[in-house]
Amino acid sequence: MAKIDEQLFSDIYYTPEGVIYVHDGETRFGLKPLEVEDANEFHQALENAFNGRSSYSMSYGTTMYRVERISTLTGIHYSARRMPRKTPDVVRLGLPEPITNHLISLNRESGLILWAGPTGAGKTTSISCLMRKFLEREGGFAYTIEDPPEMPLDGVYQSKRGGLGLCKQTEPYNNDWGESLKSALRSRPRYILVGEIRTADCASQILRAATSGHLVLSTIHANSVEDALNSLIKYASGSDLSEELAADLLGRGILGVVHQKLQGIKSMFPEIHFAFANPDPMAADQLRVSIRDRNMALGTLMESQSARLYQGKPLFAERAAVPQP
Repeated sequence: MAKIDEQLFSDIYYTPEGVIYVHDGETRFGLKPLEVEDANEFHQALENAFNGRSSYSMSYGTTMYRVERISTLTGIHYSARRMPRKTPDVVRLGLPEPITNHLISLNRESGLILWAGPTGAGKTTSISCLMRKFLEREGGFAYTIEDPPEMPLDGVYQSKRGGLGLCKQTEPYNNDWGESLKSALRSRPRYILVGEIRTADCASQILRAATSGHLVLSTIHANSVEDALNSLIKYASGSDLSEELAADLLGRGILGVVHQKLQGIKSMFPEIHFAFANPDPMAADQLRVSIRDRNMALGTLMESQSARLYQGKPLFAERAAVPQP
């Protein structure tokens, strides 16, 4: 009988009854039981790694897992997602090449790149891979706030520009995302990655960071590009900002919003919708105006931008030379 490290799966579910399930690989959502010789050892590792929080990281064998520990009617259930040993190159995520190239071209800008989608769509993976690319191209100091950290980003990078990149991954102190982000800003990072926008204070601080010279990457649960923008404004206006001020800050700080879903069964691939703003905040820009006016009817803009990118044309005239990865 094989061990867990030798099995192919992305998510594993350890039930209170002691049965392990993984996706069956034949249907879109179906599961199958998994029999392995080290099931008890894996369960003990899940228990030993528990730090009092429902979400935490665990190392088992040669693999890191993101674990969710849930109290159910019949006992403790564990859902664990297998993390890669190395953060992949963003060009290998299966995103359309024109979109990848445009995202990479933003590495010298400041503002917010917002990645939206449902649970399990690969949002955090995408922004982590993009962060790695930025560090490899430009260097600089990167700070992440994640609960828990997922992709291996912590460390030193040799950039193509000749300098070094440094990334430090952190967890929100006392689960206070807003205060943790304030602390991150005081350390003067070039890049900030916030694993997920979960609180009003966090949303408010992200908008401030995006308009104060930082390049911020974050994710949000949303059903569409428009829903992601509306949700961020609503979140931020639940803190110390009015809805009007939150929309103004988002309009000034946004670089782009990408909505991602995974399609397929045996071979998954990302389905992408997007809207980008002109990186020059002083230039006339339809997305920025729409956000400030809180008019999120972006269908025509998104179709136009998609057509331009897939025709090999730059989105904005002054950015005709799009760097290759």
